[in-house]
Amino acid sequence: MISFMKKMFRVCGLLLFMLILLTACGKEELPEGGKVYNIHYVNKEETRTLTREYVSDTEDTKELLLELLEQLAEIPAKLEYEAPLSNGFALLGYTLENGQLTMNFDEHYKEMDITKEVLVRAAMVRTVTQIPGVDYVSFTVQGEMLADSSGNAIGTMSADTFIDNAGNEINAYEKVNLKLYFANEDGTGLVEENRRNVVYSSNISLDKLVMEKLIEGPMSEGAYPTINPLSKIISVAVKDGICYVNLNEEFANQPYNVRADVTIYSITNSLVELPNVNKVQILINGETGVYYRDKVYLSDVFERNLDLLTVKEE
Repeated sequence: MISFMKKMFRVCGLLLFMLILLTACGKEELPEGGKVYNIHYVNKEETRTLTREYVSDTEDTKELLLELLEQLAEIPAKLEYEAPLSNGFALLGYTLENGQLTMNFDEHYKEMDITKEVLVRAAMVRTVTQIPGVDYVSFTVQGEMLADSSGNAIGTMSADTFIDNAGNEINAYEKVNLKLYFANEDGTGLVEENRRNVVYSSNISLDKLVMEKLIEGPMSEGAYPTINPLSKIISVAVKDGICYVNLNEEFANQPYNVRADVTIYSITNSLVELPNVNKVQILINGETGVYYRDKVYLSDVFERNLDLLTVKEE
């Protein structure tokens, strides 16, 4: 009986050793002392991003950047993963200065549809901003700043630029920081209102977003509305650095105690904060040859005016 029990212990021990050995063989060998990075991909349905862990012991910023870019271009083994840099366009080059990475692509980058482009962009930005020393990323196409569907420059991005919903899905929503100008308490001057991480659909141009937020009114104490909330945006467009803002007739009616020039420069200064806007032309029902509240002639093209800026009273 004792002999039988000894044999059973030997057999169980041998089986346990083999199980441990098989488990160890099944594990992926990872470099010792390396750091784990998440390589971001687009799923085959092009509805969300997926991640895969990648371990590197590279410490030099530029070498690590090259290494992760190579990973973004390599076709993954998993069929449901789509490499961001293998979508029919080419990365022509990149520069890294003072934490700002600029990636320059060829003209085929623009051939992606809106949703896929946002996913590809999010995957690349989220991957490379894990690198110490890469804080922000901007995209250019043939040397020109990447623009949205309305022609507005997208500007610098970070990992927080892109919004996830349930299931790590990105539905073409982004974040942006806005500097808006509203009236002071007595309506004779302007005050700044800085809004961080404003969530918006990438299908909406930034100039239209600014106008929508101005019409909605301020969110902070010491700032007061400048535009009739019944005003409707007929159209907003930027051409050659001039933003053309066409509003309905309700814009001419001012329910607030705000000077006419304060309203005009509330719009102008807020829009000129955008990188692609230098001047503003305001229209009412498509007409410029009219006076706003019998004070300001709208045929003029307006430029930034900070003389009206006052300190916000908290």
